Amino acid sequence: MPSALGDLRVLDFSRVLAGPFATMLLADLGAAVTKVERPGTGDDTRSWGPPYADDGEATYFLAANRNKDSVALDLTTPAGLARARDLAARADVVVENFRPGLMDDLGLGYEELSARSPGLVYCSITGFGRGAGAALPGYDLLVQALGGLMSVTGDPDGEPQKVGVAVVDVLAGLFAATGILAALRHRDATGEGQRVDIDLLSCLLAGLVNQATAHTAGGTVPERMGNAHPSVAPYETLPCADTELVVAVGNDRQFAALCDVLGVPGTALDDRFATNAARVAHRRELRPLLAERLAARPAGEWAEALTAKRVPAGVVNDVAGAFRLAERLGLDPVVELPRPDGTAVRLPRNPIRLSATPPAYRTAPPPLPD
Repeated sequence: MPSALGDLRVLDFSRVLAGPFATMLLADLGAAVTKVERPGTGDDTRSWGPPYADDGEATYFLAANRNKDSVALDLTTPAGLARARDLAARADVVVENFRPGLMDDLGLGYEELSARSPGLVYCSITGFGRGAGAALPGYDLLVQALGGLMSVTGDPDGEPQKVGVAVVDVLAGLFAATGILAALRHRDATGEGQRVDIDLLSCLLAGLVNQATAHTAGGTVPERMGNAHPSVAPYETLPCADTELVVAVGNDRQFAALCDVLGVPGTALDDRFATNAARVAHRRELRPLLAERLAARPAGEWAEALTAKRVPAGVVNDVAGAFRLAERLGLDPVVELPRPDGTAVRLPRNPIRLSATPPAYRTAPPPLPD
């Protein structure tokens, strides 16, 4: 089957999540990715467990390294550096996330490699840029804190909370892959490579979207609101007879349908609730009215009734429930990749669907070379 990036060679010096996630996306789309790892220990995430897969591999490492080859190089030795430079000379893309300046010190920086390969696309991923923030460590949790995400996550009366996954690294990986593809498009047109700079803090600020523009354009400082939404109501979790129900009402039609299902159609005509702006202004009065009606039935029954009326609603799944839902919907969320020993590992599918050059799943994440 043809692949979108089948003629692309990527040399991946990155480790942990942001860089490996970006290069895995390129590998899924056909690129030949060679992962450079430390001899003996490899990528840090090889030891980040539990949990482990059935063969003892850390599931964290498995999450971002399928469809890659791996080579163990000691970059502190002349032989290791010579091999790395040789691989870089044949690469279309180099990705790295070392502390700023380290690759330059090793003779593997953008200036030196691009002088030998003018068409090279060189992607650097840092925590806080290559300038005044170069010395700051780029860990996802730290960026969630310093970048404001924790200030808008969690209960308003509780402590700031991190998101339950390394979402800043994931955002950075997505932005890195997008930047690399844009640079390759430019190279196709001009023959010119370029440097792609990605920093976690900027990725988070961009990923704050409406919360960020509330500050930049609206002059406000968003705060924690639990599961409520600053601009839409009701758009939150609400208690039912057994557990919580998520209701995501995005317009007045949906709110009217919600009120009909709950048996309080007049609520949608109340001046306090007739428009979204009014509902946001009177959310403290609206929530108990809805909760009183929802307490009569289990969340699953309400979700079914509301969905039938095209009101976005659902129960809060755990991860296993989320995969079961995707399977029921025919989204094929899991792929099986063969291991060298004849077993297979089950991994989440790439969500991109392409009609002519779809993602391919060729190999499981590689074992650490001897």
